[in-house]
Amino acid sequence: MHKSERLFQLVNILKGRRYAITAKQLAVKLAVSERTIYRDIQHLQSAGVPIDGEAGIGYLIAQCDLPPMMFTLAELQALLLGSRMVGAWTDPELAADAHAAIAKIEAVLPQQLKQRIDNLPYLVSGWSHTADHQAYNKLIRHGINQSTCLRLHYQDAKDAVSQRIIEPLGLVYWGGKWTLIAHCQLRQDYREFRLDRILSLEATNDVFTTSATHCLDHYVARVKACYKEQ
Repeated sequence: MHKSERLFQLVNILKGRRYAITAKQLAVKLAVSERTIYRDIQHLQSAGVPIDGEAGIGYLIAQCDLPPMMFTLAELQALLLGSRMVGAWTDPELAADAHAAIAKIEAVLPQQLKQRIDNLPYLVSGWSHTADHQAYNKLIRHGINQSTCLRLHYQDAKDAVSQRIIEPLGLVYWGGKWTLIAHCQLRQDYREFRLDRILSLEATNDVFTTSATHCLDHYVARVKACYKEQ
């Protein structure tokens, strides 16, 4: 790891902590010697980074605004891959936000990094994600963010058709299929709805509230408990 990258990593570690961390702990995280950490801390302090603390006690960055840190190549590859997945598997509105974020990052990248991330060895196919799926994804996402109910017209695996009012809680992507996790007002319980089986979906103005026993985390906990019992 180059010194510049190590300094960025060091600042990021310190910024992400509420309590002081010792030079020994930092040395383990960055795979360097404690002496190197002490030198790096002194270098950052002389450059104006407000690091408080001392040897044997620990270090912490004071509350202040610092310029954004540069990403490593691996971090950039992860971000770019994520943005491509968002672009291919969600909706155009969210995809545009992802591409805008990546464009801001790329605008400040050194040329050598730009050249390396252009050769990202991953392709993301969105061929099965139709315009209807994109529209449903957007409606559901807005319903989750705004805690508003949706009117659902649905055909299940047995071809039975139903209409119901649901409270959208989350979206799960199963590697080819999106599933909406919701609380169904008709059944008064959690239900899963595959987006490719939705016949129509409409937003409503009805607002719902979540609680510790009426939310996505509670649903996930119930599912995990069910699998453990099997």
